Amino acid sequence: MKRWQYVKRLAPLMAMMVLVLAACGREDLSTLNPQGPVAEEQFGLMKLAIILMSIVIVVVFAISLFVIIRYRRRKGDKTIPKQVEGNHKLEIIWTVIPIIMLIILGVPTVQSVFNLAKDYSKDPEAVQVIVTSHQYWWEFEYPEYGIKTSQELIIPKGKTISIEAKSADVLHSFWVPSLAGKIDTNPNSNVNTMYFSAPKEGVYLGKCAELCGDSHGLMDFKVKSVDQSSFDRWVAAIQEPVALPSDPAIAAAFESKCLTCHAVGDLGGPAFPNLTGIGSRQSVGGILINTDDPQYSNEGSTYDNLYRWIKDPEKVKPGNQMTGAYNLTEQELKGIAEYLADLKLNYEQ
Repeated sequence: MKRWQYVKRLAPLMAMMVLVLAACGREDLSTLNPQGPVAEEQFGLMKLAIILMSIVIVVVFAISLFVIIRYRRRKGDKTIPKQVEGNHKLEIIWTVIPIIMLIILGVPTVQSVFNLAKDYSKDPEAVQVIVTSHQYWWEFEYPEYGIKTSQELIIPKGKTISIEAKSADVLHSFWVPSLAGKIDTNPNSNVNTMYFSAPKEGVYLGKCAELCGDSHGLMDFKVKSVDQSSFDRWVAAIQEPVALPSDPAIAAAFESKCLTCHAVGDLGGPAFPNLTGIGSRQSVGGILINTDDPQYSNEGSTYDNLYRWIKDPEKVKPGNQMTGAYNLTEQELKGIAEYLADLKLNYEQ
């Protein structure tokens, strides 16, 4: 009976641990899997702090266990233990040791703080990117190339990426955990800066790390690292003019109901996500993955995801500003989804 009572007491704790650990295991969103020099430096500080804390825990528990066993009250012992308050030697030891440990942790931390605060916004060798956060999507502007895009940040591998981060509405936080730490994007033209680089080609998942509204948890983006020649081809491809849909009715609907806000190529308005090359992106809306792989809950072709998004964006990402923007017929909806799915940028080798 006693065992069952212990199980009943432990069950809520075990359930809570399962919920907490359920958030672990996504390597693409883990700071424990650094893929760039900035993330590796930050990870080194984490390891140093964990090692020091582990040493403290082991020593404290070992001393506590020793004292409990060595100085426990024996049967029949009525004496008062020797009092050791005011022992200057012990007081010096347990004061000096924490100071030494703080110095061991504090010196490299301060060095890293100043090192990671370097400003590359004037560096001609760095790729300059202005990141603007919106509810609930990300805009990436390359001022030296005259490019604006969204949701996928394309970068050349090995190059320093200088970020100037700001917000178009509320407070957000730009975070690519495998490449760098997070930085707030503040409203009212308050610009924060950071930098990172990706030595390897690949796709790195980023998220908003600041509670910003209904769809905060759906505010994903990707950083795609490619070789320099692919990056140059991407720059050239995204700058090329884009033709409207070949069907005049679909073109008219797209021009009157989409390009009033969005842009493709040199057409349309700059207020909302640039759709140039959306057919070659890995996701629609940052969360609808363009794949038929059953491991994803939002699987579907690019066309399927575009159709789903345009038809009811509020259902996919509640609170987004596109809600109610379009009043399309079924034919217009299908035609525009097909047109956007075919807007591809062929730049990789």
